[in-house]
Amino acid sequence: MILAGDIGGTNTRLALFEKTEQGFRSIAEKKFSSSAYKSLLEVVQSFLGDGSHSVDRACFGVPGPVRGKTAKITNLPWIVDTGETAELIGHDYIGLINDLESNAYGLNELEETDFAVLNQGESNPTGNCAIISAGTGLGEAGIHNKNGELRPFASEGGHTDFAPRNELEIELLRYLLTKFDRVSVERVVSGMGLQNIYEFLRDTKRAEEPVWLAEEIKASGDVGAVVSQNGLEGKSAICEQTLDIFVSLYGAEAGNLALKILTTGGIFVGGGIAPKILPKLKENFFIDSFLAKGRMRGLLEQMPVRVVLNDKAALLGAAHFAHYKITKDE
Repeated sequence: MILAGDIGGTNTRLALFEKTEQGFRSIAEKKFSSSAYKSLLEVVQSFLGDGSHSVDRACFGVPGPVRGKTAKITNLPWIVDTGETAELIGHDYIGLINDLESNAYGLNELEETDFAVLNQGESNPTGNCAIISAGTGLGEAGIHNKNGELRPFASEGGHTDFAPRNELEIELLRYLLTKFDRVSVERVVSGMGLQNIYEFLRDTKRAEEPVWLAEEIKASGDVGAVVSQNGLEGKSAICEQTLDIFVSLYGAEAGNLALKILTTGGIFVGGGIAPKILPKLKENFFIDSFLAKGRMRGLLEQMPVRVVLNDKAALLGAAHFAHYKITKDE
């Protein structure tokens, strides 16, 4: 029995999997509001309940840098220590990996129907890959191809500097510098990014916020979700403009990552936001920005770009890591 965890700044999902010849079979799964708990240990205790399930191995994908058996979670006041979980489940066969690493391992467990193609390209079977995922924050990971074996490795690329490409984005940077000492790319490509772009357009009078929209945002409390929905449905000009800028910035950062890792094997777009705005991603804003790298355009045109549609990719990746990467004496 494998305990797999996908820890996020907003939600934490845990699942129990059993490995079968057909793959990982889900025995139980539950989503928790991360902010409602003081630690991952509390969530695991709640999930396992009466202890009727014995756990043979476990792995947790966490947003933030992993150091040994501990990790400080980004966008959440948790410090995860697998030693605490080991005491709970009775052994220390526990993996702790970056959440994007977990997403990358999860790609091994997906089918072709779990992807939507943004750029067909021509995959190099010996080339590296990468995954970029916007959600509560922005995660990035590389996937090194060593003799045909894909080996994910973590990064904190979402916290690199936001580099504007035109006058509007320069003004966006100036606006954000009035709020933050430093502006990372995560400040514009994430759930908080949608909110920051929207408020920039509103506060600088580049677009008008209708009264009904302000009321809807206030009632919801989730600016990004409201803006995305109204932008996709064409109900509000400011929402449409926000979404267009967001998607363009997302594509540009995906292109940056593709060049840094040299992803001739392909780049994957994961996270919770991408599947929800897939119609917008399929328009020109994302791919045009992805390809707009001057002399490297021809190289990028050959790189496959696919959106991960299966929202269990990270959970399956944690299960994959637990089963294949954790050594256990039988």
